[in-house]
Amino acid sequence: MSKRGYFGELWFGAKSLLIGLKVTIVEMFKPIVTVQYPREECDITPNYRGHIELVFNSETGGSNCIVCGLCARACPSDCIIVEGEKKEGEKRKTLTRFSLDFTKCSLCGSCVEACNKSAIDYSQDYNIAGFSREEFHYDLIERLNRRHIQPFAAAAGGN
Repeated sequence: MSKRGYFGELWFGAKSLLIGLKVTIVEMFKPIVTVQYPREECDITPNYRGHIELVFNSETGGSNCIVCGLCARACPSDCIIVEGEKKEGEKRKTLTRFSLDFTKCSLCGSCVEACNKSAIDYSQDYNIAGFSREEFHYDLIERLNRRHIQPFAAAAGGN
């Protein structure tokens, strides 16, 4: 046996057990930091960089995009498609298609930095999941309309 003897070993074991129990009991009464994910949503920081979204312009009721295509040219992954047409009687092009292939996007932010009209910004969507690749092909004009036009229609009593 060691120098402590039988009772010395018992005392040392009981003492270490009580120290361990003290740590457990102290932690048991601290506030819970775990988020029960499916039932609770996580707080996302404002500087979270999700996929890109068109920025809503309340004056025009649409986006600030002038269809210059700088974002598509700046994208190293070639995942942005911007198309527009010049309508008769208007001074500038109208955005007709703005799509993002999120399966290719590397979230580098070059498109947001290249946009000189601040027409695109990062989304706050973080729990993106799908069963097929087609679910990650986003029509950003449709998403903009869903985010801003439908709430106004619901408030006005429309469907």
